[in-house]
Amino acid sequence: MNFAIRRNLDKMITNNHLYVWRYKQKLIFRILGCKTTFYGLFILFYSNFIFSQTVIKGSLKSDTGANIKSANVIVIDKNEDVTAYTFTNSNGLFSIEVADIKNKIVLIYADGYEEKKIQLDQNKSNLYDLGDIVLKIKFFELTEVIIHTERPIAIKNDTIVFNADAFKQGNEQVVEDLLKKIPGINIDANGTIKVGNQEVEKVMIDGDDMFDKGYKILTKNMPVNPIDKVELYQNYSKNKHLKGIENSNKVALNLMLKEDAKRVWFGNILGGYGVVSANRYEFRSNLMNFGKKNKYYFLTNLNNIGEDVTGDINQLIRPYRFDEAGSVGDNQTAKSILGLGFDKPNLKQKRINLNNAEMLSLNSIFTLTEKVKLKTLGFLNTDEIDFFRNSLQTFNDGKTTFTNTENFVGRNARLTGFGKVDLSYDISKTKNFEYTGKFNKTNEKNRSYLLFNNDLLQQRLNQNNQLFDQKIVYTNKFKENKVLLLSSRYINEKTPQNYSVNQFLSSDLFSENANNTKQFSENKMQFAGIEAHLLDKKKNGDLLELKIGNNLRIDDLNTRFELFQNENNLALPNGYQNNLTYTTNDLYLSTKYRFQIKNFTLLTQADAHQLFNQLENINAKSNQNPFFIMPKIGLDWKINDTNKILSSYSYQTTNAGVLDVYSGFVQTGFNSFSKGLEEFNQLNISSAILNYTYGSWGDKFFANTVILYSKNNDFFSTNSIVVQNYSQSKKIIIKDREFLSISSSIDSYFKPIKSNLKINLGATKTNFKNIVNNSNLREVKNFNAVYGFELRSGFRGFFNYHIGSKWSFNQVETTIKNSFTDNLSFLDLSFMFSDKFNIQVQSERYFFGNLDKDKNKYYFLDIETRYVVKENKLTFFLSGNNLFNTKTFKNYSISDIYISQTEYRLMPRYVLLKVDFRF
Repeated sequence: MNFAIRRNLDKMITNNHLYVWRYKQKLIFRILGCKTTFYGLFILFYSNFIFSQTVIKGSLKSDTGANIKSANVIVIDKNEDVTAYTFTNSNGLFSIEVADIKNKIVLIYADGYEEKKIQLDQNKSNLYDLGDIVLKIKFFELTEVIIHTERPIAIKNDTIVFNADAFKQGNEQVVEDLLKKIPGINIDANGTIKVGNQEVEKVMIDGDDMFDKGYKILTKNMPVNPIDKVELYQNYSKNKHLKGIENSNKVALNLMLKEDAKRVWFGNILGGYGVVSANRYEFRSNLMNFGKKNKYYFLTNLNNIGEDVTGDINQLIRPYRFDEAGSVGDNQTAKSILGLGFDKPNLKQKRINLNNAEMLSLNSIFTLTEKVKLKTLGFLNTDEIDFFRNSLQTFNDGKTTFTNTENFVGRNARLTGFGKVDLSYDISKTKNFEYTGKFNKTNEKNRSYLLFNNDLLQQRLNQNNQLFDQKIVYTNKFKENKVLLLSSRYINEKTPQNYSVNQFLSSDLFSENANNTKQFSENKMQFAGIEAHLLDKKKNGDLLELKIGNNLRIDDLNTRFELFQNENNLALPNGYQNNLTYTTNDLYLSTKYRFQIKNFTLLTQADAHQLFNQLENINAKSNQNPFFIMPKIGLDWKINDTNKILSSYSYQTTNAGVLDVYSGFVQTGFNSFSKGLEEFNQLNISSAILNYTYGSWGDKFFANTVILYSKNNDFFSTNSIVVQNYSQSKKIIIKDREFLSISSSIDSYFKPIKSNLKINLGATKTNFKNIVNNSNLREVKNFNAVYGFELRSGFRGFFNYHIGSKWSFNQVETTIKNSFTDNLSFLDLSFMFSDKFNIQVQSERYFFGNLDKDKNKYYFLDIETRYVVKENKLTFFLSGNNLFNTKTFKNYSISDIYISQTEYRLMPRYVLLKVDFRF
């Protein structure tokens, strides 16, 4: 066969050209699923009710009798508009609901088969069974001319492919902007990407991953123009040998590039400077080459307009994967003790982030041989963040009341350098060796001036983090459905801190006549782990997992608190020093069996742990060797393709960490001290989860409810002394703490207005006990409720909108009861006047119910205009931020002992003229 013809034929089949192209034009923004007229109100629990609809069902078979899966089943009306849409399952079955079958046609097509049209009988009602539908194999003449149009959405097994051009509206700049337009993909204000309610594991480029969980560096910086398709991988397995064996519900994204963007150097340079605001700037540059063997992606970003272009750096440095094969040691980290209080309000990052950031990232993938691939990542980030807040705190424990004021001015200067090497060696088709090495160095200098009541304090905090992390994973797929993983890991992390404050407010605690204090602290952590993990997938679908391993963790905690008179060291107070070594060796065995029984999946699991704890503290040594078993049971019920219920119950035991067992007080703030338990402890918790899902994330109607209940048989609480100038707390163990959370989300597409509606409802209730100022045990009850909606349009024309509102109610009850309600509303508008000119408008309104009426509302407005001089070459922007010039922002918060009003200084109004040049 002529190669060119064969290639066209393969491409034709891949893109489902059999579907008549005029119907494909109708699918843009409509292929979101079925159930177009099924809408219900779900408040905490769902009650399904159905308007008078007709259920159309049937079975697809080939003329040889084989079931046809993943076939497209579409219901169209007389105007050829799509009214409902679904796919056949693995057994060739389908079920679809329509409100009215009058003048409706069912159109069926599948790869390699002839198209089928069925005119519906309008006299049928409620249930319309089409029975077995036979599709004939399609044969092609090699000389025929093939004309096809790509569908905006295509499905192939566990992969959903989105044609990028079908979802672009012309105002996208970076990858994140495109992903926001794709149905079912949600991106929050921090850049976290979720499919439905599931966060993606990674975002790849042409099948290769560069940033792992730190994908925000990619999505917030890479230009969108070279993207051809976005692939969504469902049931994703990071380890290719586990695909189809492990039980995975993970999702990942893959960005497919256009042909003219492969094997060539290309990129862009964007620069902007303030035209009516002094010294505001933004500079961004990307340089890329994605070849077949080697890939390079270099990027840099400099700005002082509050833009966060990295996301959470910890996701890049310390990605955490829960219960993933080969992820030994993911939950091990060394924590710092003290912070200066740079906590930010629940506000858009760019509004409060008074930054001066520079970022450089150099990333490469080298295919050394057919079996060996090397990935390198280098990351350098510097930032200086200024922070201003004024707060009024009222203390009330039912007996004592006082008020503190704080005027805080601070600067955080941070330098982060991170390097990572990944080496993958395919020993054979069934064996693989992977090595990952990471090194991180972070230096921070924190300075603040704090007017506390009438005392002016100068605080200095220098802190570092040094991380050395090495991991090896060996995979052997020794049989078709049996895989053995051997993994080992070594981590060495240090977190030294030097803190000083020029005032001494805690004179009641000490007899020395001091006027300033200093504290040095360092937490050194070493971890060594080894694990063997066997996965055995049975022919009937059952899955057996066995894990055996050993984790050794050694923590060295050293703290030194000093009292000074000017520069003279007066004392190192007794009871305020720590020099301890805490060693935990965990030998564990985990067994898990997943039974597949028709529509039910039963999970049974038992984890056995033998701990060897040792605590050395100032020449005293103690040991503990507890043994415990943690059981878990789960039951999943797939009622049908639409309704699913997942449930589980677990009993867990957690071992106390080094920050729970230290015996001397440590300074945790300018006027606060805390100490641990001075002894070993294991805490027990029981938890139950119930999850109901209606539809799937890509359907026109999708609903999800999660109920979580947990009970701590014992938990860490505090015994605190709180006076006006200082607080001091000790950890204690209290019995019985309860937590209840109910959350619901509804996602529905409204075809008449071509808009997607999201509704979120949630409530949490907790109760715990503590001791304040030598009181009896006092019960604290917290209740929080969140509810809101979003409506986003998907027009292909001149105008689009995104509107939403969210309310938050909080209540805390002890001997007294306090509560408040806040609201955030927003309206975003997009105007596409032409392919060359568009305007984007973003507006927000914040409301705080417990503030004074003249200070409880805040408004923000951002506008950006874009003019394309030459497509994919030169573009000008005029960008305005905070055009109302809202200078401060005040919020309200409550706890079991405090009511706080805090005012923050915001990024002032600025207007930037920007130019983007692509090459």
